[in-house]
Amino acid sequence: MTGETATCRVIHGGDAHQGKQGVGYFAGVSAENVGAQALCMHVIRIPPGGRAKAHLHAEHESIIYVLSGAAETWFGDQLQERALTEAGDFLYIPAGLPHMPVNVSQTEPCVAVVARSDPNEQESLVLLPDLEAPLERCG
Repeated sequence: MTGETATCRVIHGGDAHQGKQGVGYFAGVSAENVGAQALCMHVIRIPPGGRAKAHLHAEHESIIYVLSGAAETWFGDQLQERALTEAGDFLYIPAGLPHMPVNVSQTEPCVAVVARSDPNEQESLVLLPDLEAPLERCG
């Protein structure tokens, strides 16, 4: 935002886009839309029975706050660990940790606020298709 006067910006919800990890993101704050310098925040929606692609954020930390529904986040070098989060729970994900959120409900979406310490929310995202191969073989 070089040469511009610093000011507050309102981002109206509703505009959605598909993230690289395969889940829906709703309008939030990032370098791209407000010139954020050190963070971003979005709303994510995982459909019933859905999951994101296995991935990591190479250079930034993430904090998830679940608004509704529940998700089990698989994490670790081989996605061998599990953390269940429900409405009202926070989840911290350190930089570089492979993870994959899975909606545990077959009928309700899981909706969460995602905050990251990188204003370019998709830039340091690394997809991990090798971790998905065993999942696809299991059906």
